[in-house]
Amino acid sequence: MAFRSLSHHSRVLSRLLPTVSVPAVARVTAAAPTTTTFAIRTSNPLRTMASTAAEVAMPPTEPAFTIQETTSPANPVGRTPEEAAAAENTVQWCISSLPEEVLARRVPIPPNGVDYRGKIVLAPMVRSGELPARLLALKYGADLVWGPETVDHSLIGTTRRTNPRTSCIEWTRPPSQAHNKAGYDENVIFRLDPTREKGKLVFQIGTSDPDRALAAARLVAGDVAGIDVNAGCPKPFSTSGGMGAALLQTPDKLVAILENLTRHIIPEFGIGVSVKIRLLETPEKTEALVRRLVGTGITGLTIHCRTTPMRPRERAIRGQLRMIGYICREAGVACVVNGDVADRRDGYKLMEEFRVDGAMIATAAEKNPNVFLKEGEEKTTWEQYARELVRFAMEVENKMSNTKFTLSQIVPGREPVYKTMCAQGKSYEELVKVMGFEEMVEMARRTDEVLRLGEWVPKKEGKGKKGQQQQVKGKNEKKRKSEDEVDGAKEVKKEKVVVVAEPVAQQDGPALAQAA
Repeated sequence: MAFRSLSHHSRVLSRLLPTVSVPAVARVTAAAPTTTTFAIRTSNPLRTMASTAAEVAMPPTEPAFTIQETTSPANPVGRTPEEAAAAENTVQWCISSLPEEVLARRVPIPPNGVDYRGKIVLAPMVRSGELPARLLALKYGADLVWGPETVDHSLIGTTRRTNPRTSCIEWTRPPSQAHNKAGYDENVIFRLDPTREKGKLVFQIGTSDPDRALAAARLVAGDVAGIDVNAGCPKPFSTSGGMGAALLQTPDKLVAILENLTRHIIPEFGIGVSVKIRLLETPEKTEALVRRLVGTGITGLTIHCRTTPMRPRERAIRGQLRMIGYICREAGVACVVNGDVADRRDGYKLMEEFRVDGAMIATAAEKNPNVFLKEGEEKTTWEQYARELVRFAMEVENKMSNTKFTLSQIVPGREPVYKTMCAQGKSYEELVKVMGFEEMVEMARRTDEVLRLGEWVPKKEGKGKKGQQQQVKGKNEKKRKSEDEVDGAKEVKKEKVVVVAEPVAQQDGPALAQAA
C-alpha cells in the first residue's frame, strides 16, 4: 500500500483550509489513498477544530458537502461566506469521521466522582446558587449542581459541623464585628445537604494559589462529588485577587493549581477535579490554553462561550466550541458548554451539534427550574416553584436576605406581589403571608426563632437623640458603678489595716509588763 507522511498532509491542509473551496477539498480527498492518515493543524481563526495528536482516517470517496450561509464570527482574513462555510463543513465532517477509539477515549472517573458526560447541570452562581436553589434544581431534574464560588481564604479556618435541626453539613466561623449586623453567633460559609445532594454536588473554589487551593479543597472534598476551579468569573471581587477570569492571563498559575489538586485530591478522596474557563482573545490562545489544561489530570472542562469583557446580555460565541470540544475529546476529558443554554432540549441540541459532552444552565435556571424537565414532563407555574423554594429555604435555615434575592429572580416583576415582597417580608413569617403561603406560617415562626428574625430580633439601642441619651445614661451609670467599686475597695483596705493593728497592740502590752 502507498502511504504519505503525516507531516505532508498536515502541511497540505494547513495551506488549503484557510482559503478552502469545494473543488480544493475534493482534490485533496481524491488524491489521498484510502489508508492514509493525517493530523489536522491550523491557526486560522475561523477553523472550529484543530488537532496535532489525533489521526483522522480519510474515506475512499470525497464527502458530500451542503454549503449553507455561515454563522461564524466575522472573518478577519477576508474569506467569502461560501469559503468559510466549506471550511467549517470540512471540519465537521472530519470530526464525525474520527475513529471510534478516539471518540470513545475517556479519562478514568474516580470511584467517588461523577462523569459530566450526558449531563444537564446547574451553573455556579453567586447568591443564586445557595442550597435552596440547588435543591429546587435537583427536584426539577438537574443531573448535577454546582455550588457558588467559595473563596479559599474564607473556607480555610472554618469548623465543619452537622446541624442537628436540619441534618445539613455546614462550614462555619465566627463573624467579624463589622459584618455582623444581625447579631449571629456564627457565619455559615458553605452549606450542603448530604442526602439530597449526595453524588450530585460539585464544589467550586475561588483561588489564586496552589497550596491554598489544596488546603481549602481538602476541607470539603469528603462531602462532595467533585472540585471545580473557577477560572471564568469576570467580576471584580474575584479577578481583583487574581482569581476567576484573571487566571486566564496567568496560565502557568492555573496549570499549577490544577496539577496540585489532581495530584492530591483524586487519590486522597476519590473525586475528580475540573475547571471552568472563558474564551480568550483569539482562537489560537484558547486552543493553546485548553491543550495545557486537559493535560493536568482533570476530568472535566466547562467553557463559557464568552470572553472576559462580555456580559450576559451579549450573545454567546459558538465559533470555537467545536474546536474546544475536539481537544477535550482527544484527551478524554469531558467538555461542558455554558452560555445562553435555554433548557434541557437546547443543551442536548448543542451537545449533538458541537460534539461536546454536557451543558450547563445559568440565567435561565435562575428564573425557572422548569428548564431541567425532561421531554414530556409537565411544567409548573412560578407560584408553585416559588412556594417550593421558600419551603426548602426554611428547611435548611437559609439566610433571609438570600431567600428574598433568589425569590426575586423567580417572581415576575410585573406581578403585584413582587413589590410587596421586596418592601416587606423581613422575616419568614411576613414573607409567607405576603406570598399567600398560609400553610407555612407555623414553620416560618420556628425558622424565625432560630434565625432571630421578626419578634425574635435582638433589641438594639435606638438611634437619634433618644438613643444618644440612653447611651450617655448607660456610660454615666457605668462610671458611677466603677467609682463606687473603687471607694469600696479603699474602705475594705482601711478596715483590714485596723484589724491587723489591734491584735499587735494587745500582744505588746503584757509583754512589756513582764519585762518591767
